[in-house]
Amino acid sequence: MTITQNSLAVTIERAKAQEPIGSPCTDVCKLDTETGLCLGCFRSREEIKTFRSMNDAAKLDLFDELLARRAAKEQAKSPRS
Repeated sequence: MTITQNSLAVTIERAKAQEPIGSPCTDVCKLDTETGLCLGCFRSREEIKTFRSMNDAAKLDLFDELLARRAAKEQAKSPRS
C-alpha cells in the first residue's frame, strides 16, 4: 500500500466519523492532466466543487467511488505477470 492509498483510506475513515461527514481531501490538491482527477483524493473538479452541498448518502457513495478509482489506478500501474 502506498502512502497515497493509505492517506486516502485513513482520510475517508476520519471523514465518515465526522458530523456532518467531512471532506476526503488529502491536501495534495493537484489535478491529473490526463484524468482530471485530484492526485490525492481522486475527485473531479466538479465533485470537489459540489461536495459541501451533497447529502450524506451521496458523500458515502462518492467515498466508495474514490476508493475504487484509486484501486483501478494502482492496478493499472502494477506490472502484469
